[in-house]
Amino acid sequence: MAQPTIKDVAKLAGVSISTVSRVMNKSKPVSPEAQRKVIDAINKLGFKPNELARSLVMKKSNSIGILVKDIGIHYMAEMIRGAEEIGRMYNYDILLSSTYGERELEQRAIDFLYRKQVEGIIIISESIEPETMVKIKEYRLPYVLLDRFYKSTDLHTVTIRHREAMKELTQYVLSLGNRSVRYLRSSLNYDFSKERSGGYDDAIREAGLLPMKIDADGAGIDAGYAAAKEITQNLKKDPFDALICENDDLAIGVMTYCYDHDLPIPKAFQIAGFGGSPDVQIFRPQLTTMEEPYYDIGAVAMRALTKTLQGKTTLDETLYLPTQILIGESTEQRK
Repeated sequence: MAQPTIKDVAKLAGVSISTVSRVMNKSKPVSPEAQRKVIDAINKLGFKPNELARSLVMKKSNSIGILVKDIGIHYMAEMIRGAEEIGRMYNYDILLSSTYGERELEQRAIDFLYRKQVEGIIIISESIEPETMVKIKEYRLPYVLLDRFYKSTDLHTVTIRHREAMKELTQYVLSLGNRSVRYLRSSLNYDFSKERSGGYDDAIREAGLLPMKIDADGAGIDAGYAAAKEITQNLKKDPFDALICENDDLAIGVMTYCYDHDLPIPKAFQIAGFGGSPDVQIFRPQLTTMEEPYYDIGAVAMRALTKTLQGKTTLDETLYLPTQILIGESTEQRK
């Protein structure tokens, strides 16, 4: 049996097709009598409107696109989970597209999401291509950009205050009785990296101490492992109390080197990281770190976008979320 159409509804209700459309879409006022007849006809026929056709007419699809570099990156997956759960609460369908950091795939994904009539986009990236942002703005799609490296004067984003968070972490390490606290920074020349380094400086100088920094050749676990050789080669002649790393990967690299060379942490020296990646929960000793609220960032981004789509607010400012220190076994109170 063929599915009933809008023509069938109009015929049974004794009204025009345009009247049925007005009742369904609530686009223009309809008399209570006509509205009752249309609703009765819809219920009797079991009519289900073509959602695609409705979206083309109404310019509303109840869908939001998420453009992500790689769902396999743990913190990106957490952001997606937060965004998806909040989107579902507000009855939005999610269209997910991975780009793997390739400009051509980013461009094609934006075109795809636009053709699918998404009402807005959340971009989860690591240094998105400027051309992609231009295309999004050309399509006039409301968006939130969750990018660790990209910054702009008209940025719509949700993030943390990196400088303040690193200052808090450094103050915590100092509160344990550590006085000689060094800092391992990555070779990344991005704003967040500079902000974290500045937060360390602030706390060290306020404590009346001198900042002591070591540069890693990279930002990953391998870079941390390689840097640990330099850090520990003069440990007996030039000991220090603690090492704070710009991110968790660097910290895990240093801790792995120490394990391989019989340097027990925190006895040899204490270590703290930044990020709160899942690895810190399983690595031993468990790493003390500043946790970034990845799930909450995705959730708040989706909430901000839905409020914009509903006309309740505008995306015209950066939203900052709080952070918290996860205390592990890599730091301890000095006796």
